[in-house]
Amino acid sequence: MMTSGKYKKILDAMPQGVLVFDDQLRVKFTNAAFQHSFASGTMKGTLSQVLACPQEAKCGDGVVCNGCAFYRVMRAAVDAQTEREEVLHTKVDRGGHMDKLSMRICVRPADSSGKLFLCTTESAYQTEMERDILSAQQIQQRLLPAGKSVGGVTYAYAYIPKYGVGGDLPEVYELGGQTYGILSDVSGKGISAGMLSPFLKAAFDKKEPDLAKALFSLNGKFNELSQDERSYITVSAVRIDKKTETLRYAVAGHNAPILLKNRYGIHELESPAPPISNWMPDFEYQEKQLPFEKGDLLVMMTDGVTECTNSAKEEFGIERVESVLLQSHGAEDFIGKIKSALQVFCGGDYSDDVTALAFDL
Repeated sequence: MMTSGKYKKILDAMPQGVLVFDDQLRVKFTNAAFQHSFASGTMKGTLSQVLACPQEAKCGDGVVCNGCAFYRVMRAAVDAQTEREEVLHTKVDRGGHMDKLSMRICVRPADSSGKLFLCTTESAYQTEMERDILSAQQIQQRLLPAGKSVGGVTYAYAYIPKYGVGGDLPEVYELGGQTYGILSDVSGKGISAGMLSPFLKAAFDKKEPDLAKALFSLNGKFNELSQDERSYITVSAVRIDKKTETLRYAVAGHNAPILLKNRYGIHELESPAPPISNWMPDFEYQEKQLPFEKGDLLVMMTDGVTECTNSAKEEFGIERVESVLLQSHGAEDFIGKIKSALQVFCGGDYSDDVTALAFDL
């Protein structure tokens, strides 16, 4: 009979990645191929520890979990107690053309107890690419808002990148006792779009109280990147002053409207203007103002929400968003409801990055 050490040597010699886990998604073993492609030096522990995911939440509760193929297929196999597999499709920008890579993840019960499961991955090159995607995902995770309240204003958000790494970026911060919300959407999706997220984080002037001037400055910095005409960024920006109960906003591009729900119904706040691009480098954006009342609810979203399509190629649309908003009793309630509505509408097969940001005024 071979010892456990001999079994380990055999598994370490396999070119496929091997991971053994229990019904609580606790990792018991990873072979050398899996460690080389995915692990951060931690061979056992929680799934998030082995994959070096920076989130503190339990697996399945984090904002990046929707983009984690490992969590999806492992969870499905445990729940169904049968074999499950998924082919993760990844698009990579290589000098102006997109390469499509695929990686097969297969999970099956390891014994008859229903407590242990075996996960295998195929293709060393593809798993290397997946490791790079996970690294990019970790970087982007650190760019997301950290808390649920800024400047005395509570907020909530949904962030669902189509390919694990996305071009959407929500941002919430305080300046001069006022709360600012910025939601940007880079053209395209995946890693090529996600690479501009750090630029947006650093380039938007958070010391400038005037949103129009901040957008003008961002447009100038974007033009310094010398991107081609196909690259652009749409931005919605708001400034919330609780003392004067005043809302200021500015928009760059064709984002879905900012929606304000109050006792009179829903108002769509639009301000037509070109996106951040090299199309009109000297365009001067406008900041508009309107009052709000205690209890109002402010919602911002990228077009991945309204343009989400179902199997019949029907778009979710602004009307469905407004219907969800009318039934919502606060920022967190809206975010929960819109995520559920989109999941039911398209079955989780999102056509673009999906991001929404909501504030309790």
